[in-house]
Amino acid sequence: MRSLGHTVESVCRVLSEQGCQVAVRSYRAWKQPGRRVAARTVSDAVVLDTVRDLAWTVDDQGRRRLAPEGLYGRRKMTALVRRRLPGTSPGSVDRAMRALGLAGVRRAKGIRTTIPAADGRRAGDLLNRDFTAEAPNQTWV
Repeated sequence: MRSLGHTVESVCRVLSEQGCQVAVRSYRAWKQPGRRVAARTVSDAVVLDTVRDLAWTVDDQGRRRLAPEGLYGRRKMTALVRRRLPGTSPGSVDRAMRALGLAGVRRAKGIRTTIPAADGRRAGDLLNRDFTAEAPNQTWV
């Protein structure tokens, strides 16, 4: 590396741009041929590929388009992934959806049916917003 003019920092920067997070301090240990990859990293990669396959389809011209399944939320996407990969955890699907930038469609607010008129008559404030009473049955609104 160094003979080619590359520093560890520049190599780690390029690796992180490609999606492989490696710290500068741990680069040499990461580069060792006998290193073991964590099981969670492997399973997350499998789940990520599955979510990617479910969320996007390829059309006739070879372009990738977002499928209707790409609009699913976390719970529905977890159920869909579990059909292909039984035992998949909701957390791994959550991480995969975050990595792919997917989020479920949120429903719009309900329709407001009663809209008060601007010129409508309103009752006056006879108590000046003071609802305290010395005894029961004294202050009525």
